[in-house]
Order: sequence, then structure tokens, then C-alpha cells
Amino acid sequence: MELLDNLALGFSVAISPANLLFCLIGALVGTLIGVLPGIGPLATIAMLLPLTYHLEPVTALIMLAGIYYGAQYGSSTTAILVNLPGETSSVVTTLDGYQMARRGRAGAALAIAALGSFFAGTVSTMVIAVASPPLARLGLQFQAPEYFSLMLVGLIGAIVLAHGSVVKAIAVTMLGLLLGLVGTDLNSGAERFTLGFPELADGVGFVIIAMGLFGVADILVNLEREHAPAMTAVIGRLWPTQTEFRQAAPAAVRGTVLGSLVGVLPGGSAALAAFASYAMEKKIARDPSRFGTGAVEGVAGPESANNAASQASFIPTLTLGIPANALMALMMGAMQIFGVTPSPRIITEQPAFFWGIVCSMWIGNLMLLVINLPMIGLWVQLLRLPYRLLHPIILLMCCIGVYSLNTSSFDVLLLLLFGLLGYLLLKFGCEPAPLLLGFVLGPLMEENLRRALLVSRGDPWVFVERPISAGLLAVSLLLLVAVLFPALRRKREEALRE
Repeated sequence: MELLDNLALGFSVAISPANLLFCLIGALVGTLIGVLPGIGPLATIAMLLPLTYHLEPVTALIMLAGIYYGAQYGSSTTAILVNLPGETSSVVTTLDGYQMARRGRAGAALAIAALGSFFAGTVSTMVIAVASPPLARLGLQFQAPEYFSLMLVGLIGAIVLAHGSVVKAIAVTMLGLLLGLVGTDLNSGAERFTLGFPELADGVGFVIIAMGLFGVADILVNLEREHAPAMTAVIGRLWPTQTEFRQAAPAAVRGTVLGSLVGVLPGGSAALAAFASYAMEKKIARDPSRFGTGAVEGVAGPESANNAASQASFIPTLTLGIPANALMALMMGAMQIFGVTPSPRIITEQPAFFWGIVCSMWIGNLMLLVINLPMIGLWVQLLRLPYRLLHPIILLMCCIGVYSLNTSSFDVLLLLLFGLLGYLLLKFGCEPAPLLLGFVLGPLMEENLRRALLVSRGDPWVFVERPISAGLLAVSLLLLVAVLFPALRRKREEALRE
């Protein structure tokens, strides 16, 4: 009964005219950047953050969340029609979706992807509604030692699941932690790592780092490889056949369950869920040779998994304040800018905010289902827009957005420096996502570490004496040992490569 009351409160917030409008804007923008390869939701949300400062926090977060899960819908369109995924999570959809399109079944593939995503979005919204309150009640038992240990698990999980070398992932995470320490120490009042620049006394701006690493860096990388997609000639009939429905339905259910589980893990992502779903479908198939030639399950499973994971990742972010991936770190940073602190108390202290966002996800998924299929022609035409026209516009938006924060040219210079850093990280095979996670969690880890040691009068055994904290530290140690163990490290590298 309490759940129904909470959902009623959430829908009353989500269906207000302003929230419905910005939910629609978020869904449309998300679909657009999903269709246009090379931009991505991370860069887009980072660029749009300054434009949302005049909105109510719940309205802004509804729009930003719509961009995130809307990108999962849009990226499948180009993956199926032109063999060019707009988002990493739809890379695996190209394997069978494009083959279906070449056989004249592009319309059926698009419908299956959209229906699977809607089903996954609906289920994962219910998972958030059901799982968040008990998780928040558990989180209320957490004190400083538990929070520190939990954040450590999140960082090590991100390192384990990051692409490329473990050593590089650790180095990038440490760099993020150090950047989070720049500014004035709240306890002593001393400036740290400011290099004599008074502009850094308050620390490096979160938006500046996010825009630089994922906006400017993406532009530099994509300028090297401008795409020229070959259009699929015929979209064909949109509605799948009964046989295709029978094959797709179980795969969508399995993908939804798997995606919901992967989404809440530290370091989990929509891309990881999609690849895991495809691997599972191929393993349990009676005839695995069908995969790669146009198997319906190869579209339904991954597309359901990536949408379920993208929404399930809100659970630890909202209820525990632990972002599951880089995009959730960005969302968490956005909430802190709006004066909302994600924590176990958010459900009881700000129920309208929490349940409004949860219910808006279902509404957003319904909007995406309605607007995506009828607008396929428009999205295909947008693919003909040359990237050399898009890149200057995106760069200009980044510079204007950063300058508008503090009307400081120093911030624009920092933006370009972090853009160059992001470009160099990508060129040297380092994933920049752990840096953002380290930057967001670093100050929180330091605060909880200090608080725990202050209460225990400097005794470090406080982290081991408390059972929950000790358990989380044991998980961190096991993850680290597992990834450093030679045989397991090779398995990890093979899985990520696959």
C-alpha cells in the first residue's frame, strides 16, 4: 500500500506540464545524440548542465535522465540501418540488426529493439521502486567507516571493469582522486594543489572536467575518423512476424533481468550489459550459428539489457550516493550542484524528488516508444549531416556553457586543457571514465575517512571492527587480488576484448 502511495506521489510530480515538457525534450535530445555517432550522452549531459541551472532540481534531473536512456533507443536505429552504433551499448546490435536490415527486415528489427527497450524500461522502473526503499533502509545503518568502504568498492569495481590495462585504470583513478583534492581544505583552511592560481581556491569545477573529458576530447577523436555511413535501402514492414515475436520475447525477458543486475554493480554499464546478454543468448541458443546472420534474439536481448542497465544504475546512485558508472557520477555531480545530496535519506527527506524521477522514467520510455518508430525517416536524414558542421557547434556550446558558470576565461582555458588530457588518455588507451568517478568520490571518501578516524581517535582498526565495513573491505580486496592474479587477468582481458 505504501508503494502505491509513493507511486501516486511520483506520478503527480512527473505529469506536471513543466516536467512532462522537459521529459519529452530529454527523450528527443537523447534519441538525437544516440542517432548521431560520436557525441554520446556523457558529453551531451555535460554540455547541457549549465542550461538547466534555472530549472527546478526535479525538472532538470528528469530531462537529464531522459537524455541518458533516450540515447539507448536512438543508438539502435543507426546500428540497425547503417551498421554504425550511435552509442557503445549498441555496438553488439550491429551484429544481427544490420543483417536483418540487409534481408529487408529493418523495420522488424527496429520494432523489436523499441519494444524490448520499452519492456525493459518498464520492468527496471518497477525494480527501482521496489528495491530502493529497503536498500535505503540498509544504508541508514551506514556510518563514516561503511561509506568509505563502500566507495572503495565502487572505485575498485570501476577499475576491474574498465577497458584496457589495470595499471592504466588505477593510474587514471588516482589522478581523479588527486583532482578532487584541489582547492581549500575545509578543516585547516589551507590551499592544496592550486599551483598559485586563486581561481582554483574553490577547486576544479565538475562541469569543466566532464565537458573537457567527454565533450572536447570526443570532438578531437571524431575529427580523425569522420564517418560516411551507407544507407540501408529498404526499411520494410515495421511489425515483426509471430515467429519473430516468439523468438524475441524470451530473449527480452532474459536481457531485462541481466541488465537490471549488471546496472547496479559498481563499474557496471549499459554496454557491459548488452555484451553480456548477447554472449548469454549465443550460449543457450540451439543453433548458435544463426547469430551474426540476423538472429532476432541478438537484437532483443542486448537492446533490453542496455536499457534495463541504464535505469537500474540509478538505484545505488540515488539511495547510497555511489555512482555505478561515469554517467551516474555525472548525474550525481549534477544533483549536488542543484543542492540535492544522494543518500539513504533522500527517500524520506525528499520523497517528491525521488519518486518524481522514478515515475518520469516510465513516462519517458512510453514517449520514446511513441516518437521513435514514426520518426525513423527523420533520424535517417540527420545522418546525412556532415560532422565537420557539427563539431564547431558542439565546441562553441561547450565554451559558452563553461564561461557562463562564473564568467571566467580561466574556466574556458581549463576546459580546453582537460579536453586535451581526455584526448591523450584515449590515444594512450586509458579510459577516462574512472577519472570522473575518482573526482566525484574523492572528496566524499576523504570526508568519511577523516570523520571515521576522528570518531575513533585515530584508530584505523575502526574499518575492520565494524562488520559491514569489514565485509565491504574484503570484497574490495578480493576484486583487486582477482584482477591482479595472472590467469584471471587474462580472462578479464579476453572478455573485454570480446
